[in-house]
Amino acid sequence: MTKESMIYHLLDELKISYVRLDHEPIFSVIEAAEKGVVLPGQQVKNLFLKNKKGRQFYLVILRDEKTADIKHLAEILDEKRLSFANDKELEELLQVEPGAVTPFGLLFDKEKKVQLIVDEEVDPNLTVGFHPFVNTTTLNIAYADFLRFLEKAEHTVKRIRC
Repeated sequence: MTKESMIYHLLDELKISYVRLDHEPIFSVIEAAEKGVVLPGQQVKNLFLKNKKGRQFYLVILRDEKTADIKHLAEILDEKRLSFANDKELEELLQVEPGAVTPFGLLFDKEKKVQLIVDEEVDPNLTVGFHPFVNTTTLNIAYADFLRFLEKAEHTVKRIRC
């Protein structure tokens, strides 16, 4: 079973409804807009960061139009410095390729090396869209259902102003 089909199976098992949108490959929400791909619902982006020592990782979800203040985020998280994790770390921890970063990859973080951060501006009353391990599809799900998925993935959300 592919990781993509595993996500559909899991969402069905959890009775999480989703709206599937197939599109040409996109690596960012900005690129989607440039290519004329209209994604329904609240648009978010995912940043995969690590601390200075490279032992703690953070998956940060924020609204697509927002720029993360990584220095401020490091202060809030009591880290000396944050930087982007490399492709190898992304693939090892979340089993996802660059350009298709998705919180669905938290299923593979059995050692809990990744802390999920969701910006306070992400509206919990709206849907959120994530790639199912491929950047040619976006799945929109209710934020409440995203929280149910996280329970299954055994991860919690830390909501802060990024």
